[in-house]
Amino acid sequence: MAEQQQKVAVITASDSGIGRTCALMLAEQGFDIGITWHSDQQGGEETAREVRSKGRRAEVSHLDLADPPQGGQSLQTLINRLGRIDVLVNNAGTNAKAGFLETTFEEWRKVFAVDVDGAFVCGQIAARRMVEQGDGGRIINITSVHEHTPLPDSIAYTAAKHALGGLTKSMALSLLPHNILVNAVAPGAIATPMNDMSNEDAHHTKIPEIPAGRPGDTREIASMVAWLCSEWATYTTGQSFIIDGGFMLANPQFKGYDNP
Repeated sequence: MAEQQQKVAVITASDSGIGRTCALMLAEQGFDIGITWHSDQQGGEETAREVRSKGRRAEVSHLDLADPPQGGQSLQTLINRLGRIDVLVNNAGTNAKAGFLETTFEEWRKVFAVDVDGAFVCGQIAARRMVEQGDGGRIINITSVHEHTPLPDSIAYTAAKHALGGLTKSMALSLLPHNILVNAVAPGAIATPMNDMSNEDAHHTKIPEIPAGRPGDTREIASMVAWLCSEWATYTTGQSFIIDGGFMLANPQFKGYDNP
């Protein structure tokens, strides 16, 4: 009987927040972990220490998707160091807060480079390796509720997340013959360091505009990612899982807009 290969998951932007929690949950599921960081090397190393404390291997790499082909080379090197890849979580993203008339083409292109081009390049590199390995795999794209509804005054971000949702569906159909399943997870407001909040804050901070009345805990996102990587998610592909405390039901962001 052939020796079973150790499973490997790579999570982009796993130096903090949702990415770090995904890395830790997948380590608990038995995956060795590839960790990438853009500006917080110390955060990436801390994620690695936590993964290793769970008895799993961790490798850390800098990844800058503002230049997607160069970023793709970094991902390829990381996969080679790990020896294989079974799961890719495309978590890296950026935003430019500006309305349609104020958004510059440079801002538009930067957001698309990271949020869409980067996911395309990384997804293609990972999928080609998965096809070569012959064991299938999982790709999870972290989008946003704004894959489904606009974020006011963030025209590039809204368009990019919608595009990533469409890319997810197209990847799912293209890769299904290779037993590679592709899904999106679409978080609402989440308590992350980027928002100056921790998981504990998620259960004490009030956001009355959201039906749940609070922001989400990163574990409430990572647990969906972990399920999508599990043996019981083998009949699920091309879907977008909204985890938003009811935000989409109330859609509070446009309240107060006056009709001209």
